[in-house]
Amino acid sequence: METIAVIDDDVYIGDMIEEVLRREGYAVLRAYSGTEALFLLQQKKPALILLDLMLPGASGEEVLAAIKGLMIPVIVISAKADVEDKVHVLLDGASDYLTKPFEIKELLARITVQLRSVRADSAGNAEDGKAGANDGGVWDADGADVSARESRNKDGEDATARESRNKDGQSGQDSGCRAGRESLTYGELTLDTGTREVYVGEAAVHLTRTEYAILKYLMQNPGQVLTKTQILERISEDTPDCMESSLKVHVSNLRKKLSAAGDTVTGGAGTDGADAKGRDYIESVWGIGFKLAEE
Repeated sequence: METIAVIDDDVYIGDMIEEVLRREGYAVLRAYSGTEALFLLQQKKPALILLDLMLPGASGEEVLAAIKGLMIPVIVISAKADVEDKVHVLLDGASDYLTKPFEIKELLARITVQLRSVRADSAGNAEDGKAGANDGGVWDADGADVSARESRNKDGEDATARESRNKDGQSGQDSGCRAGRESLTYGELTLDTGTREVYVGEAAVHLTRTEYAILKYLMQNPGQVLTKTQILERISEDTPDCMESSLKVHVSNLRKKLSAAGDTVTGGAGTDGADAKGRDYIESVWGIGFKLAEE
């Protein structure tokens, strides 16, 4: 199954394209800003990219320049209809240019042409094996970074997150937990995957299924910025109703609950004696996603 990345901040158009592509048998990656797209493409190598030019964060032109040389066909989909804009983008590395609004049949035909060309080039260079990413990673047929996948343990935890644990167990698995039961801690936050209980200090926090899934993923990857796309893909099995448009609401509610629980920490102070009242435990990284706030 070939993977196509849809980079567009228009949720309606992106959802429509994704639905059509999945129906045609493609896997789909999503990014909603230029900054998120650059972050995502450092980890994944799709077979083809559909790129809007007018994006928040890094512009479509900046994204195109950054991925130039990766040998990934890029079809620009933009409301810019000026001939000069088209010429400039095509000369800068785009494989094709489609003006909004467009017909789905035409888009699918252009995708087929570009992927046919990629397959022909791959067949002619079969002796070279599968192509790696510009950073030397190994990519599978779905565009996933094999080396990154292999670095995760059987619980899906990132190796970098495991290595980032300090000796006093500030973040990671409680060595005293029973087999098959993991306890994640990050400063005053504690999450028990066995009982699905969450605490800030000694205060219990009652979370919805979606809020719990988001917090668990963040705590499994402390210190790392997780894109909205990564979060949605990771929690999709447990919370299939969570969409990009509602993710911010879930994160906002989660923040409020954790902050409110932080108010009850004994004496209004954290483990280091600092005032914990009103503290925000989750940090937004504009244009990319979310991460656990640094202590």
